[in-house]
Order: sequence, then structure tokens, then C-alpha cells
Amino acid sequence: MHLLYSSLKLLEIHHLKNLLEAEGIRCQIRNELLSRLAGEIPFTECAPELWLLDERDLEQARRIVADFGRAAVVHPPWQCPHCGEALEGQFSACWHCGTARAQA
Repeated sequence: MHLLYSSLKLLEIHHLKNLLEAEGIRCQIRNELLSRLAGEIPFTECAPELWLLDERDLEQARRIVADFGRAAVVHPPWQCPHCGEALEGQFSACWHCGTARAQA
């Protein structure tokens, strides 16, 4: 087993666990309930941790964690070339007719 990631943000740990498992990488969260003791014991000792179960997945898991840490690409609003619907930038296809956003 190998410690991959630690954070005081439990939601972040669970999200990374889901991303890893979606790629077939088995992992485990440790110290999940210890965060409730922060203040009673040093917070560095009670931070939730994400552990890999198979060290052969380490390089792929590190790439996933690195991608997770990068800022998301923000696209400007766009208009569907097929039906003219105005769409927000995060949509890659028109919700009205299904036409894909043109790649710039």
C-alpha cells in the first residue's frame, strides 16, 4: 500500500477516490473519522488520507491527481450553429438539438 494524497477536505478525498476507481485503480480512505478530533489532536495527524492498494498503479494515480489539481478550462458562451440556441461555455453540445460545439 502507498499513501497517495492527504487533505483536510474530505469531499476532495472522496472525489479523488471516485476518479481513481473509475480508472480501475483500487484505493482506500484512512483517517476519515479522525478529522472530527482536529483541535484535540494535531490536525496534521488526523487529516484524511487516500491510499493505493496496489503500488503498480502509482504512476497512473499520480497523473490523475495532477490533472485533478489543474484549473478547469473555461469556455466562453456560444451559439449553436444548427438551431441558434444560446449556451453557456461549460456545455460541449446543444441541449436543444444535440449539435456539438465547434472546436476552436
